[in-house]
Amino acid sequence: MRLRSIILAITAAITTGCASQGNTFNQTIISEPKSSLVRGHTLLIATPKNGWYENVEYPGSGRMTASNIRAAFARFSDHVVVSDQCQDLACLKRTNPGVRNAYFVVPEILHWESRDKNWTMRPDVIEVKITVFDHEHSKSAASAILSSKNKNSLFSGDRPQDTLQDPVNRYVSSLY
Repeated sequence: MRLRSIILAITAAITTGCASQGNTFNQTIISEPKSSLVRGHTLLIATPKNGWYENVEYPGSGRMTASNIRAAFARFSDHVVVSDQCQDLACLKRTNPGVRNAYFVVPEILHWESRDKNWTMRPDVIEVKITVFDHEHSKSAASAILSSKNKNSLFSGDRPQDTLQDPVNRYVSSLY
């Protein structure tokens, strides 16, 4: 009976300790916007190259990142489009020559580390650079690097793209 109580106490301590560790994120501003973005303007978002960590490429990570960014901007405009064929500003400009009142968004995955095995107790890590270009002036309107780590819990089901939602939503909101 005493051994069972000790095992239950240890299990409770581990579970509570793991559950109390939240996702952490950091935002590094590279260039501050000169003015707020205009609500309702069209946003054209490039799809970044897939993320890598050591020898592992994470298929679909570029598309997931673009989709996450699209969802954040969709709260401020009804015209948000992700381009699966473009990964950079030059391509967005070339494929959308007649667009007016628009912003081009170019994300770049700098770090993507997914832990498939939660028992490693190592967190998933993601770092994404987001640059917003003003179409009218053809220059950078804002740029930041967002990084996030999820809970390193045995019970965390978060994936790297899940930990990106909050920092992206906060950053995009700060632009308006």
